[in-house]
Parts: sequence; structure tokens; C-alpha cells
Amino acid sequence: MTLKIIVPVKHVPDATGDRCFADDHTTDREAVDGLLSELDEYAVEQALQLAESTDDAEVVALTVGPDDAVDALRRALAMGAHRAVHVSDEAIHGSDALATSAILAKAIEHVGYDLIVCGMASTDGAMGVIPALLAERLAVPQVTLLAELALDGGTLTGRREADHATERLRAGLPALVSVTDQSGEARYPTFKGIMAAKKKPVESLDLDDLGLTGDQLGLAGARTTVRTITAQPPRQAGTLIEDDGEGAKQLAAFLAERKFL
Repeated sequence: MTLKIIVPVKHVPDATGDRCFADDHTTDREAVDGLLSELDEYAVEQALQLAESTDDAEVVALTVGPDDAVDALRRALAMGAHRAVHVSDEAIHGSDALATSAILAKAIEHVGYDLIVCGMASTDGAMGVIPALLAERLAVPQVTLLAELALDGGTLTGRREADHATERLRAGLPALVSVTDQSGEARYPTFKGIMAAKKKPVESLDLDDLGLTGDQLGLAGARTTVRTITAQPPRQAGTLIEDDGEGAKQLAAFLAERKFL
């Protein structure tokens, strides 16, 4: 029987770009290039490693977002995921974490799953709540923030690095896990993988396919609201210290004045 591993991924604005907000206080995704969230790359990597250690496994990348979000799926496919699912619908625009978790849960049930592997957080919202919300909606065990992950038959084991201890955790399948950036470097897509990704299937779904309506989704149904936005102030010129023999003293005085010393 094929082990089905679902990896929810997110298409996020490039952190090196000039990110800004649209008039409705949502992220303006047209103003900056997007890419697969870096923290989700670790989840894809761990899912692929589990699949490679299993005789019969399938890794399915899943995203919710506008048309451009398919780029995140293509990256996951280029890394080695077998197929992808893209949920896109105009009514989704502006959905908060609660609504997004509801959409993802329905999509995961639609696809079918044995294991869900998430990143620890997205690099734009950085809330880190989607894994827990998904596990609650799907009524499966959650084993989160793992630095190490293994699968033996129907038993999942993991290692979590806490502040003052190392925790060893275990859960039976079906289950949900999230992995941290300590779980191991994500592989870089090869040219062969990039070309192969173009031929891999990407299934498109909308809210009707999932049996959802827009009443509790989008901006109108969001339980969290952005009320005001303040632009980041322009970067000020720095202070130049010329070392004429007193440079060290000037630097120490500069740091002490700003209470860095």
C-alpha cells in the first residue's frame, strides 16, 4: 500500500524585495516576486527522505493561493515531489490562518493522506500555528518542531530540541509533524529535476471542489484584521569613524551612548 505524504507549502514574497501592502491591507503580491517559503523547503526535504526510505511512497505538495502560487509547487516538484495540488479561488483572498487551515484540511482530506509534513512557520506571516490548527481539524496526533524525523512501519519517531532538554517523541499514523531548520539542509533542484517538474501533474481545486463556501473565508470571514499600516522609515546614513589613533575610543563612546555597552 502506497504511503501518502502531504507537504503543505506556501508561496511567499521574496524577503529581499520591497514588500508592501495593498489598499485592503493584505500583502501586495503583485509588487514583489514570490518563492517557496524557505522553511517549507525543509519540510519537502524531510518528506522526500522518508519516501526514499520506504518501498512505496508518494509525496504530494499542496498550496493555497493565487495563480502565481503554482511557482512554489514547481519548486517542490523540482526537488522531487511526485505531484502537486493547487487550491485557488477568488473568495480565498484575505483569509487568515484559521480560514487557511480549514481550506488546507479539506484539501488534505480530498487528496487522502497517511502523514502530513509541515514547515515550522511561513517566512512572511511567521505565526507557526498552521500545523497545530491542521492537526486539530483532522483529529490526528501532532508532533511539532522536530529536528529529526524517522518512520518505521506505522510508527513515527522524532527528536525535538527544547531549551533545556532533548525530547524523543512517537506517534502512530496517520499523524502530522512539523520540522525546523535544524532538520537538515534542503536539496537543491538539479537541471534534470527542474525539467521533470514540468511534466509532473498539478491538480487544480476551488472551493466548490472542497465543499466550502466563502462565508467564513477571505477578508469578510477573517477573525484577525489589520487595522493600520506604518511604512518602514527610510534607512538613515550611518556614522563614519575615521581612525586617527582615537578610533577605538570613539567607537566605544558611540556604543555606550546607545546603551550597547
